[in-house]
Amino acid sequence: MDRAQMANLIEQIYEVMRRDGLTLIDYVEQLSWLLFLKLLSDKETEKEFQAMANGKTYVPIIEEKYRFSGWAKSVRAKNLETADARKLQNFVYNEVIPYLRKLDGNPERERIAEIFRNIQPKVRDPNNFKEIVLKIKDIDFTNPEDTQTMSILYEETLMMMGREGGAAGEYYTPRAIVRFMVKVIDPKPNEKIFDPFCGSAGFLVESYRYIVENYDGDKLSLEEFKKLHENFYGQELKPIPFLIANMNTLLHDLNAKIVMKDTFSENVVSTPRELYDVILTNPPFGSKLSDSQKSNLPVPTSSSELGALQYVMRKVKPGGRVGIVLPDGVLSNVTKSFVEVRKELVTKNNVFAIVSLPQGAFANISPKGGSGPKASLVFFERGKPTKEIWYYELVPPNGKNYTRANPVKDEDLQDALEKFQAWRKYLETGGEVWKKKAISEYSWVVSIDEVKERDYDLSARNPNRRQVIKYPEPEEILESLEKKERNIMAILEELKTIIGEKP
Repeated sequence: MDRAQMANLIEQIYEVMRRDGLTLIDYVEQLSWLLFLKLLSDKETEKEFQAMANGKTYVPIIEEKYRFSGWAKSVRAKNLETADARKLQNFVYNEVIPYLRKLDGNPERERIAEIFRNIQPKVRDPNNFKEIVLKIKDIDFTNPEDTQTMSILYEETLMMMGREGGAAGEYYTPRAIVRFMVKVIDPKPNEKIFDPFCGSAGFLVESYRYIVENYDGDKLSLEEFKKLHENFYGQELKPIPFLIANMNTLLHDLNAKIVMKDTFSENVVSTPRELYDVILTNPPFGSKLSDSQKSNLPVPTSSSELGALQYVMRKVKPGGRVGIVLPDGVLSNVTKSFVEVRKELVTKNNVFAIVSLPQGAFANISPKGGSGPKASLVFFERGKPTKEIWYYELVPPNGKNYTRANPVKDEDLQDALEKFQAWRKYLETGGEVWKKKAISEYSWVVSIDEVKERDYDLSARNPNRRQVIKYPEPEEILESLEKKERNIMAILEELKTIIGEKP
């Protein structure tokens, strides 16, 4: 199935859901759990065939009668097309989902149970439900083309959903920004990669894709490739993003270990037991932490963003690397707690890069037409103090602001990536020639002494960018002068008249 056919199929499914009275956020939730079951069913069938071909027996995760492929037989129909709509809906709602909620015995079955314990079917009309099932039936997840096409369209759907109902930050970070952050962090095959606020799992998916593309068969042994899936971890608090994260990773053939958990429930005052080589994340913006959550942080704060920064500082291994999206207020707030955390950040970690994003960079996921938060990307390595920070100021090309219609693109970040790669060479070799190449109109370097003088203010202040003054066109200047001249002449005539009238 090509992209146009798949996109049309998804639109038809959403039209059925619209007819049933669902909202856009409901569309993705309901589509996700149904796709999840179709995907699992197809994968189970594929594994059974592979086992048979190798003379082995495959023990399925889900019993045949509860798998998507077994639904027709379970309601005594020849196929799904001839199944009674009400019987089909009753079977899925009242037998399949309760069965899934009770799965246990291994981590994969327990994760499925956790997903479905928090999912409520919402399509009311049995005929609408059957129509959706019949459309999903045509997607073949054993076909790489179908899987790849669906994964792309699914990502686009997540972006659209982020605009509805203020839920943007829970699900989706613009993928151009995610891909840039992954390239800067440069994750390796043997590293444990973690996103404590994983949303739709975009950072995990893009990190996996990056490793597969950059460490192909020549660099990555078969054994290393098999172990690759063991290195991806995520946490998500809310049920719908948790489902979406699992769906998204499965679509990209990544078996990540994602758990539903409140990240701020973990006490990181002392060194946590589980540490990671790489952390990539976009934490929740604007949330307020409870008193119990505050007590789990070295510097108590109600700010979720400042809490997230403290969390990742303690969850990354010595020598490990972090890339985190932070609102600019975290970098400049003069409140004691913010200053204290930033001081610890630069004295115990090497903050090697900060990329300042313009207003509007998150506009394509911002609800109600807003421009989204003004934020920066902060990158650091744990275990040694900061000496110099490389900054980059992203400016939208062609003088246009980022909006929903004009989102951040991969090519917009290409210059930042090239300048950072020069900075990385400087950090590795100490060669001044690389440092010079890393500096431009939009990039500069700040010493730790300057940071201390600013009371650990880490916000971007570009000293290099030329101030652009827009002068009017010559025709506009002439027209303005002529208008002023006419006004002056009119005033003079009026003065002459006044003077002439005097006795």
